[in-house]
Amino acid sequence: MIMIQGKGVSKGVEKGPLYFFQRPDTTIVKTTVTDVEAEKARLAAAQAASMEQLEVLAEKCREEAGDEAAVLFETHAMFVEDEDFVECMTSVMEEESCNAEYAVEQAGEQFAAMFAAMDDAYMQARAADIKDVARRILDNLMGVVAGGIDSDVPVILAADDLAPSETLQLDKSKILAFVTQGGSGNSHTAILARTMGIPAVCGAGDALKQDYNGRTAYIDGETGELFLDPDEITLTGLKEKREKQIEMKKLLETMKGQEDVTLDGKKMMLYCNIGSPEDVAAVQNNDGQGIGLFRSEFLYLAASDYPTEDEQFEAYKQVAAAMNGKRVVIRTLDIGADKQVDYFDMKKEENPAMGVRAIRICLNRPEVFRTQLRALYRASAYGKVAIMFPMITSVWEVKECKRACAKVMAELDDEGIPYNKDTELGIMIETPASVFVADALAKEVDFFSVGTNDLTQYTLACDRQANDLGKFFDPHHPAVLRALKMATDAAHKAGIWIGICGELGADISLLPTFLAIGIDELSVSPTSVLPLRAEIRKSIAKTCTLEKLEC
Repeated sequence: MIMIQGKGVSKGVEKGPLYFFQRPDTTIVKTTVTDVEAEKARLAAAQAASMEQLEVLAEKCREEAGDEAAVLFETHAMFVEDEDFVECMTSVMEEESCNAEYAVEQAGEQFAAMFAAMDDAYMQARAADIKDVARRILDNLMGVVAGGIDSDVPVILAADDLAPSETLQLDKSKILAFVTQGGSGNSHTAILARTMGIPAVCGAGDALKQDYNGRTAYIDGETGELFLDPDEITLTGLKEKREKQIEMKKLLETMKGQEDVTLDGKKMMLYCNIGSPEDVAAVQNNDGQGIGLFRSEFLYLAASDYPTEDEQFEAYKQVAAAMNGKRVVIRTLDIGADKQVDYFDMKKEENPAMGVRAIRICLNRPEVFRTQLRALYRASAYGKVAIMFPMITSVWEVKECKRACAKVMAELDDEGIPYNKDTELGIMIETPASVFVADALAKEVDFFSVGTNDLTQYTLACDRQANDLGKFFDPHHPAVLRALKMATDAAHKAGIWIGICGELGADISLLPTFLAIGIDELSVSPTSVLPLRAEIRKSIAKTCTLEKLEC
């Protein structure tokens, strides 16, 4: 038996083949060819494959989100067969006797530059489309596996770690569990696993070897163990644990439709964190009462260029409409630090967690901010959208955000575009600075939401991404909990609600403390809703104490 010990970051027991994530080499190298006709044939085959993929995506999008949402993929299909684009690729191959990959890259760059140089905003936005189309054709030429997993059966996905952009491209229907050599409980792989409700282990280190690829493994996301060829005693224990897991899931199903209220009448809102419109199904399946955090940055991470206003609008609208009047809190762009996007051309920083990130990028790049705000306000006409600004440290930042919102609202009024004039505005409390001036901030907004991962990082001076800090990164630290209490008191004094959207919100051991502090809302991964509801419904709020705030 081989046992690999890591850190459990998403509970559950699963069995399946171990599959190591392979990053494709997509570097384009120009080569001279003697048979140009053969290269043309390769290009034609790649175009045909691209058309098939786009037709499937358009149909799926049409079924899930309507005809408007499918337009993007239909537009891409038109570009694949566009006569001028095809002629450009063919001409490059003929004139330079080069490989198809180089020709596609050159044609894509030429057409993208041509669209970007046009005066019309709509045509400028097509530059991103042509880049996506060129990338799709190139992937088919180079044999890049769509969805990142070349397997006919679901797998336990292994990797050194996965970047946010990589997690977005995965075919999630083929993933049973995650195990990574690096990462932490706050990594995007861990967050994705909790959203999907599947086991995950991080920090397995060098013991997780490529040599194990294809072997059947058992993973325990609670203990952080990965087993290969388990002995009979271990195997029996894992099977028993999985059976109990299935039984508990059946019991939790009885919590659906129940009210989130303690035995003595204290109500708490149980919302969900999501990263894409596709995650709404998990919210609904787990009876989440709203969305407390829609990480809009994943729209940027998934794109090869700045997502347009219409592209963002469609995504926000889809989520707002699907939630049928329940509150949907959408966080504005939060990149920087561990979430880097190439086309933003950010300068390399020695300490990016302390650098230009989140709201600092938005205020420094007003056109990027304006595009997102317009999309958000337009979507507010289709549901109960609330807008949340991350990484706030000062009152002046909030006033600048509100000024940008007012300007966008005036534009929409002039254009006759409908939106909700009473859209709620909130901020994230995730720095000690925001806690210390929470009383002043609360007068400017409609709600607070505490990002406990960053609040812990900045309060304790511990890198949230470091896996070797161990007990030093302690979200239960009295300083973190006291910060929660200070922010809550300031919010309630100003008459606004406060929630938690960090992973700490799902920590059942802290529920009594949250009730004692007076937290109004917990936004968690969808699979954490029903366990929390069960615990809330057997709690007595007035007997909860603040003992964990003591040193």
